[in-house]
Amino acid sequence: MTETIASAPVAPAAAVRTSLLKLIVRDPLALTGLLMLTVMVLVALFADVLAPWSPTEPELSLVNAPPGTPDHPLGGDGAGRDILSRLIFGSRLTLLAAALAVGVSVLIGVPSGLLAGYHGGRLDAVASWVSDVLLSVPGKVVLLAVIAAFGPSVLITMTAFGVLLAPNIFRLVRSQTIAVKNELYIAAAQVSGLSDSRIIARHVLYVVRAPVIIQAATLAGIAIIVQSGLEFLGLGDATQATWGSMIGNAFGVLYLAPTAMIWPGLAIGFTVASLVLLGNGLRDAVQGKSGRTTRRRKTGPPLPKSASTSAGHPRGEGSSEDVVLAVDGLQVGYPRSEGTAVVVEDVSLRLRRGEVLGLVGESGSGKTQTAFAILDLLPRGGEVLAGSIWVRGVDVTRLGTRERRRLLGGTIAYVPQEPMSNLDPAFRIGSQLIEPMRVRGTSRREATSRALELLAEVGIADPQRTFSAYPHEISGGMAQRVLIARAISCDPALLIADEPTTALDVTVQAEVLSLLRRLQEQRDMAVLLVTHNLGVVADVCDSVAVMQHGRVVESAPVAELFSAPAHPYTRMLLDSTLDDARARPGYRAPSIAPGQGASA
Repeated sequence: MTETIASAPVAPAAAVRTSLLKLIVRDPLALTGLLMLTVMVLVALFADVLAPWSPTEPELSLVNAPPGTPDHPLGGDGAGRDILSRLIFGSRLTLLAAALAVGVSVLIGVPSGLLAGYHGGRLDAVASWVSDVLLSVPGKVVLLAVIAAFGPSVLITMTAFGVLLAPNIFRLVRSQTIAVKNELYIAAAQVSGLSDSRIIARHVLYVVRAPVIIQAATLAGIAIIVQSGLEFLGLGDATQATWGSMIGNAFGVLYLAPTAMIWPGLAIGFTVASLVLLGNGLRDAVQGKSGRTTRRRKTGPPLPKSASTSAGHPRGEGSSEDVVLAVDGLQVGYPRSEGTAVVVEDVSLRLRRGEVLGLVGESGSGKTQTAFAILDLLPRGGEVLAGSIWVRGVDVTRLGTRERRRLLGGTIAYVPQEPMSNLDPAFRIGSQLIEPMRVRGTSRREATSRALELLAEVGIADPQRTFSAYPHEISGGMAQRVLIARAISCDPALLIADEPTTALDVTVQAEVLSLLRRLQEQRDMAVLLVTHNLGVVADVCDSVAVMQHGRVVESAPVAELFSAPAHPYTRMLLDSTLDDARARPGYRAPSIAPGQGASA
């Protein structure tokens, strides 16, 4: 009875953008179901006006009266009551009972599914265990026990049934949330400084709402059938008119008045069919749109080491107004059954106000893991095992989640690698631009004005049009400019850019890099640029740090590193990048012996 219903996939971007009402109108099945259900709801609401007679007062002449009796078009039941009036009033309690059961299941299942799916850990384990227990309980036995304990109250019985249905909603919402929370725009929202509760309520709930509505429509049909079944067995309130009690009464006089069972059966079938059509139509409409691909987070970059690096507590330099970021002895690892896998080892970096630091290395060198450690965006299981990360004189590794989140978006900003994936397709550009400012207390009017100014500042020709557009309506280059505008909207001291031009065309790359450099100079920001492109480093950065196997193997000013690289790995990177072009003055190609590698 409470078997889990197959869940719908994550609501696609187009479906989320389009209102559910528009989806229903465009789909014949959903529209038909909605119209049928609307008729039943209106009948229930206006039962006092529509019913020609009282549903409870008997009349001796109406006992088992056939259809077509004067003033009683559907006849009378075994107790002499008007069948049409009871049918009309029965819709009220039957639909109310179904709505109650679905409402309880949604109120329990949606919040618990969101929290368990988003946070995971012990909360997810406990909530999943409770859900499995409820699913394993025989529902009919529980309902019979509730009726025995509290009496034949439809409302109490359907409330209990709603609790039994809650695991269906919980498991659906949990699975959708687990899929959605790995979207890059969720990470972008976290870096913007949004709290977990706001991200869940705004970005995650908005996506899972469509599957929940589809599931709720199906569960409502199940609730009507179960409630009618209990009434048919005589376990309901005999003083109330319901379709199930009408079927039970008609069954007792089946041979005397065989047509009396047809009318409540048709009413139940009509209502359940409307719910099934509505649910299936919504499912087809949602699944018919182009889906959104769930992308996992990539690993990201760390910061370079300047000439003076101390391995001890960086209180001296970390507290200086000139030093925006100080990383000392950072170690990042992932626990495994055979031991901890260390991906970043003893990384120490300094980044000063107004400096652009390039972090360079091959894939797997630990660049992104270092950057994500600074941003508090390490994938599940990743943790800072040792070392410290000082931002504007504060060791962020000692802060709680809430305190650390306050730094993001304000003190620390982030420009990601894939611009389109870091914008939520369900919301307009303007809504996502003003969000970080609104979190920090800026009024909507001021935030909107500021957002339009920022769009113009990053080189967007028509700020108002872009402000009102959805992400799919702009190009990748414009999307990256939008993300840069959002990153600088709260005047951060540190901007971390993770391969900000990789997904763009060559000409657009040059424009975006020029924009980043101009904004950095105008605002005197510290910028950590994570890239594998040494040409970008030469054009944009002041200093550079080279990473290999999770360690910084060389750190120097750009001119010095390009003209006289000291480490064999750096020389190898430069040699492979230069191809057959003329080398820079003073640069000598290295000869690296086979097997020679970078030592820590």
